[in-house]
Amino acid sequence: MRFRLKLVLLLPLLCFQALSTYADNYPKNLNIDILHYTFELKLSDATDEIWGVTTIRVLFKKEGIDKLRLDLVKANEALQGKGMTVESIMQQGKTLAYSHADNVLWISLPQPSNANSESQLVITYHGIPADGLRIGPTKYGDRSFFNENWPNRARHWLPTVDHPYEKASSEFVVTAPAHYQVVSNGLLMEETNLDASTKLTHWKQAVPVSSWLYVLGVAEFAVQYVGWFEGKSIQTWVYNKDREAGFYDFAEPTKQALGFFSDYVGPYVYEKIANVETPSVKGGMETSSAIFYGEELVDGKRSTRLRNVVIHELAHQWFGNAVTESSWDDAWLSEGFATYFTMLFIEHAYGRAELLSQLQAAKKTTYANLAKDPGYKIVADRSPELGPVTNALTYQKGAWILHMLRNLLGILLFKPAFRTTTSVSSMAMPRPLISDWPWNGLRAKI
Repeated sequence: MRFRLKLVLLLPLLCFQALSTYADNYPKNLNIDILHYTFELKLSDATDEIWGVTTIRVLFKKEGIDKLRLDLVKANEALQGKGMTVESIMQQGKTLAYSHADNVLWISLPQPSNANSESQLVITYHGIPADGLRIGPTKYGDRSFFNENWPNRARHWLPTVDHPYEKASSEFVVTAPAHYQVVSNGLLMEETNLDASTKLTHWKQAVPVSSWLYVLGVAEFAVQYVGWFEGKSIQTWVYNKDREAGFYDFAEPTKQALGFFSDYVGPYVYEKIANVETPSVKGGMETSSAIFYGEELVDGKRSTRLRNVVIHELAHQWFGNAVTESSWDDAWLSEGFATYFTMLFIEHAYGRAELLSQLQAAKKTTYANLAKDPGYKIVADRSPELGPVTNALTYQKGAWILHMLRNLLGILLFKPAFRTTTSVSSMAMPRPLISDWPWNGLRAKI
């Protein structure tokens, strides 16, 4: 398309060809496609141990595949006994052989795969998470269960392909003490009191996402159904002790931002949008359809800081969630885009002076960080095992690159160019497709 061609021609002006070998050497297997996870979890107030049954529906694209690799942190002495212990792995009622070492779970299939064949595996396990799922008090001292999978910590409590290249739909079926409410990705399918003390809650999301975007929050919540956007529910989930403050804080600008991004980029693809208070993150985390916000932000003042975090995490529902980097080396394409599109909404809603203020702050942050680390490149070797995959430059310099691109293209071309590219990528092929975008082959030291 004409807009795609313009991006291809203009991006070399912004960057140099990358020549390095990228450090994200996760063992991808593109002949295996995880289609769906069902995570059944049992939680208790008596212990921090969790009991899990994960059912995985997998497509083998090639014949002759005889093993499946998953990430799952194994219980070990270095973690003071924390971690997961696998009890069994089943396929159609038959027990499968497996090995679990170095936090990798290898499952031996009963026979080599046929091309384009599907299989369903059931993994039963238990343990105390060393990370990933935070079990502990809120700011009020109340017990709660909240995850933080970013960037590769889902493996601490969920057997998954724990890398952004693999995206799958999901279900969470959670049995927990009845005094809790449970929030997760997608739509609420069931909420049933099993007895006087236990409740089952079932959430299901049909849209595939990467493992860091699976979400679980279990606490004594106050829940408000704020309104609707394109037929999808807008919700607020805050601690019941923050009911008044939280409902006020999150009343704006969710619907306005959803409308702006939907018009600018493409349709909102998830089944709902929930703003959720949590002790597990500082700032925000873009978990799909149920966004986490740090409890320190909820104070009833509707601060500019919270407003900007809400806008940023909503932008991620398009950039990072619907369209996802296939390698950690390209994490700036998630954070840089979300940062700049936050600025674009601020310009739209609050005026150009606000945009210019944001850009100047971003420039100041960029220069300050480059002064400390002159050799830092936002596109470079990245691996969570070796160090952080983002820093302030990933956000702020990334945003400035897009601002330069907007100035080069002009406002009249910038918007349709991005709407064309993102809509095709996220709607037609819900895979991690930033590697298929116009800058494929232009990965750069920028």
